[in-house]
Amino acid sequence: MSEYEALCADDGDLADLRASVRAFLAADRATYGWEPAVDCWLAKWDPEFSARLADAGFVGLTIPTEYGGHGLGYLHRYVVTEELLAHGAPVAAHWIADRQVAPGLLAYGSEDQRRRLLPRIAAGTLYSAIGMSEHGAGSDLAAVQTRAVATDGGWRLSGTKVWTSGAHVAHQIVVLARTSPLDPEHRHAGFSQFIVPTDAAGITISPIELMNGERHFNEVTFDDVFVSDADVLGEIGNGWHQVTAELGFERSGPERILSTATLVFTAARALAAHGVDDRTAAEFGDLMARMVSLRQLSVSVARALSDGDDAAGRAALVKDLGTRFEQDSVELVADLIDTLDPGAPDTLALRGLLATARLHSPLFTLRGGTNEVLRGVVAKGLGAR
Repeated sequence: MSEYEALCADDGDLADLRASVRAFLAADRATYGWEPAVDCWLAKWDPEFSARLADAGFVGLTIPTEYGGHGLGYLHRYVVTEELLAHGAPVAAHWIADRQVAPGLLAYGSEDQRRRLLPRIAAGTLYSAIGMSEHGAGSDLAAVQTRAVATDGGWRLSGTKVWTSGAHVAHQIVVLARTSPLDPEHRHAGFSQFIVPTDAAGITISPIELMNGERHFNEVTFDDVFVSDADVLGEIGNGWHQVTAELGFERSGPERILSTATLVFTAARALAAHGVDDRTAAEFGDLMARMVSLRQLSVSVARALSDGDDAAGRAALVKDLGTRFEQDSVELVADLIDTLDPGAPDTLALRGLLATARLHSPLFTLRGGTNEVLRGVVAKGLGAR
C-alpha cells in the first residue's frame, strides 16, 4: 500500500464500509427527515437515530463481539465517524460513550463493568458524559478539586464539574476525582475515575446555556454522592494515566476537523451553482487544501492508534491545527456568502448553518484542552523543557 493509499483510508474493506455508511445515511435522512447540522456530535441529540445507527452495525465497531460489538479496528470506526460528521448526522446521544467510555472500559474496566455497559454502548442506548473540567481546572486537570473519600463498600464523592456536555440527558458521568492528598512535587498523582449514575442521590445538574438558549453544557455538583467499589474505573490512583490515554481518542478524531464540514460543503455547492471570481475560488481552494492536509494528519494518527502506538503528541497537534481551521472556515464562509444571491434557497440554508457555526466557533479551540496547553504537550513530546 502506498503512502497516498494509506491516507485515503479506503484500503481493504474500508471502502465498502464507507459506501455502506453513505447508503444508510441517505436512506435514513429520506425516511426520517433530519437535516445536516454544524457541530452535530455535540449539538444534535437524537436517541432514535443512535439506535437505528447501531441496528445497522455502525456503533460499537471496536467493541469485541463478546460484549455485543463488532470486533473491528480503530480505522473502521474512523471511517464511520468521518462519514457521520461529513453528513452532519444527529449523533450526539451515543457519541461520548462510543468514542471515549468504551475504550476506557476495554483498557481499564472490570469484567463486570464491561458486561454491564459495553452491550448498551454497542446498541446505541447508553449515554455518557465526562466529568473532567472544573471552574479552577480546565486544561490544567492536575488542579482538579473534586474529591472521593473511602467509606464502607465504596466512596463519597464531593465537588463540582463544569462544561459537562450532555450531563442532563446522560445515564452516567465518568468523573475524575482526587483520592489522595495533593503532593506538590507530583501533581498528577492521586487521581482516580468513577462511573457515577446521574440519578444518584446528591447530584445536581444545572444548565449552562448558549446565547441562543441551546443547552449542551452543564455544571454538575456532587454533594457527598455514594459510589460503590464496583463503579471505580480502573485502579485507584491511576486516574491521570487513564484520562490522558482517553484524551488521545477525544483529540485525534475527525470531529476536530469536520465540526464545520456541513457549512464548508454547503458553501462549496452554493458557490459552484452561483459562479465565483478568481479570488473567491483561490480562497476557497486554500481552505479545502487545508482540510485535506489536516485529514491526512488525522488519518495518520488513527493508523498509529490502530497499531497500538502512543499518539498523544500527534493527537494534540491534530486538535490544535484542526480546531483553528474550523474557526477560520467559519469566517471565510461568512466573507464569501456576500457574493451569493441573498434570496436563493441554498443561500438561506447556508446562512442558517453559518449562524450556528458562529455561535459554536469559540468552543472549538477550548473543548478537549485549550490549544495553548496542547502546544505545550507537543513541545514536550519534541523534547522541549
